[in-house]
Amino acid sequence: MNLRPRTWRLRFTPTPRHAVEARRGARCVLRSWGLPAEVRETVELVVSELVTNAVRHGRVPGRYFEVAMAYDGEKAVEVEVSDASERLPVPADPGPEATSGRGLLLVAALSQSWGVRDRSVGKTVWARVLV
Repeated sequence: MNLRPRTWRLRFTPTPRHAVEARRGARCVLRSWGLPAEVRETVELVVSELVTNAVRHGRVPGRYFEVAMAYDGEKAVEVEVSDASERLPVPADPGPEATSGRGLLLVAALSQSWGVRDRSVGKTVWARVLV
């Protein structure tokens, strides 16, 4: 395995179309890093959930959201999604009939750890997925 650390970071307009682009970009980068398929799928799902939350709940007019990933080359992929909203994410208990609201529960289940960091403007939601 190549132990060279790798990083990727891009900004997007907080729209559904750009959420799709963020997920597509992450998928391509993960593939280029040579990660096993099951790890790629897990990280892609984490990215998807965090990006969806940034677009739905963290949108601030005139501001971008940013997606960053870092792979240490051996043990873990760190995912970060930053937005300009001060609104903190809260895992919900959506109930069996709900059609949404499970994103952070999925992130918690799929990652070793996750959390939120303040920024000068907004916040960063991060997750660590083991390889």
